[in-house]
Amino acid sequence: MTDLLLDRYQEIVGEDVVNNLRQLAEPLRGTKVVHVNSTREGGGVAEILHRMIPLKQELGLDPSWEVIVGDAEFYQCTKYMHNTLQGNRFEIPQPLLRRYEEINQENAERLRRQLEEADFVFIHDPQPALLLNWCPERRGKWIWRCHIDVSRPYRPVWKYLRSYVEPYDASIWSLAEFAQPLYHPLYLIRPSIDPLSEKNIELQDSELQEVLERFGLDPDRPIIAQISRFDRFKDPLGVIQAFRLAKTFTALQLVLAGGGATDDPEGEEVLAEARAAAMDEPDIHILLLPSDAHRTINALQRISDIVVQKSTKEGFGLTVTEAMWKGKPVIGGEVGGIRLQVHNHHTGFLVNTPEGAALRIRYLLTHRDKVEEMGQKAHKFVLENFLITRHVREYLTLMVAILKGTEERIELQ
Repeated sequence: MTDLLLDRYQEIVGEDVVNNLRQLAEPLRGTKVVHVNSTREGGGVAEILHRMIPLKQELGLDPSWEVIVGDAEFYQCTKYMHNTLQGNRFEIPQPLLRRYEEINQENAERLRRQLEEADFVFIHDPQPALLLNWCPERRGKWIWRCHIDVSRPYRPVWKYLRSYVEPYDASIWSLAEFAQPLYHPLYLIRPSIDPLSEKNIELQDSELQEVLERFGLDPDRPIIAQISRFDRFKDPLGVIQAFRLAKTFTALQLVLAGGGATDDPEGEEVLAEARAAAMDEPDIHILLLPSDAHRTINALQRISDIVVQKSTKEGFGLTVTEAMWKGKPVIGGEVGGIRLQVHNHHTGFLVNTPEGAALRIRYLLTHRDKVEEMGQKAHKFVLENFLITRHVREYLTLMVAILKGTEERIELQ
């Protein structure tokens, strides 16, 4: 395979960054790496893996990506688990936990040979976390990658899950404060976006105009957008409330756009709640997009004046990174990984209430110079910190460190 992909990244991040990737990858050439998550489409993990696997291949590794298969009870259980790990107090029914265990066992039997022969296995989030329990003959290193905020979990649920993830060789977290104490080594790796993906590449003005027309948006009035899954932790109702408050001061439009994920059974319910809250308001555009609507999302972020991500819980928030890459100031909830990206008063604003979001919307729309200034800072911040080349570099560094862990000095050619 040619280095065409790496050459394209080099045009964005520079020669030194790409050379560093090649240097780190050299001792890992031919290493068999398996990633496992719960969905091929929808959500940040799937997006990252779609972009990361080809880059690892081009660097000489032997990566693959597997998706576990579950039923409605399994996904209901893992949704409860996701919510309780982020702080909701709820006793997951024992029949659902048993189904969770059964599905993991079934998938382990299906994937066992590939998993046990891999040099590295990265298991993403709680859904496939139990696979290790049914792969006793594994020869490689297993790492649990937790993308969610487990800083204040509902303790009974975390105690249950901890018994399964503690035997892993290591775990990866997005922020130090998200992690819980475990007996194995803990690593910090922040998520990323790919500047070459359809969701982040530059678009022609004609494509932006087509999206404006398709969704009936007025180019002469400001557009506020929140683009993310329909999830209660994303607080779409709070965004609608903030829009109504801000609209009393100036004419504007709101776009609430997103899709579902196969492992999220609550999406349709939250979408219905958002539509009911909009109450046929003509300036609120609630869009349910297909999982492959990457260029549409790209265009919606680019035609927006301000992007909002008013989450009440957030593991990281790739939609924040995407908007910042496009030079947009972001008004984000003061939670989780959003705080890593939105530097208050510099790349956007952090808020805790709909009233606070409305106040910041009003401020930015009356200070257009600030919109431009914050957008430029936001783009530069993403370039330096949140692109996939940095993400892959840290994965490679972790793998080299684990392989060479007993050596006092690691030499890279």
